Amino acid sequence: MNWHPLTSAEQLDTVIEESKSTPVVIFKHSTSCSISATAKSRLERQWEKAGVDHVKPYYLDLLQYRPVSNEIAQVLQVQHESPQLLLVQDGVCTYNASHLGINLDALKKKVTA
Repeated sequence: MNWHPLTSAEQLDTVIEESKSTPVVIFKHSTSCSISATAKSRLERQWEKAGVDHVKPYYLDLLQYRPVSNEIAQVLQVQHESPQLLLVQDGVCTYNASHLGINLDALKKKVTA
């Protein structure tokens, strides 16, 4: 799994625009939370076999870039949670899961491309 760091609100605009041609996921991770670490590790272990390699994964460090997380919540109209996995397609969040409810099989069913 090749994470792409998400570090600015301007970059978020680019990611949303990119989602109009390819599905993207944003993983919001708290580096001080053991549940978040577990969710991230599970994603990384299962990604290759999940059949979602055409989905581009972005990683947001919540502690370092909290304003970007707030922007994500506002722009995509999702309540902030941590950890959180968002699938963005055609500029819209089509899947939103948090904590240990993050499930790649459920995400795969929502991917339209």
